[in-house]
Amino acid sequence: MTFHHVGIPTTRRRSGETYLEAARLYVTDAAASPYRIEWLRFEADSPMAEELKSGAHVAFMVKDLGAAMAGKDVLVEPFEPMPGLRVGFIRDDGAIVELMQEIA
Repeated sequence: MTFHHVGIPTTRRRSGETYLEAARLYVTDAAASPYRIEWLRFEADSPMAEELKSGAHVAFMVKDLGAAMAGKDVLVEPFEPMPGLRVGFIRDDGAIVELMQEIA
């Protein structure tokens, strides 16, 4: 598991946002931030979990998303927000954790 970013919800538009239609949210590129911050701006009708809309999360790249999520307190089941990436969210001791896997 490798640290990837910290995700922080916001209501402010940011330059370089990418729109993720299925999730109905805008995200910035964490790699463009010196502190690996990913800003998330949700549309009012976003289907994402309310906890994600109001709370920060930490994200990690994993080799096997299914194995990493097995037996965990799942907040959001795995999905593909963009081509080549599969993600899921868990709760760990009250913290929101995003687990990410690159796919071919």
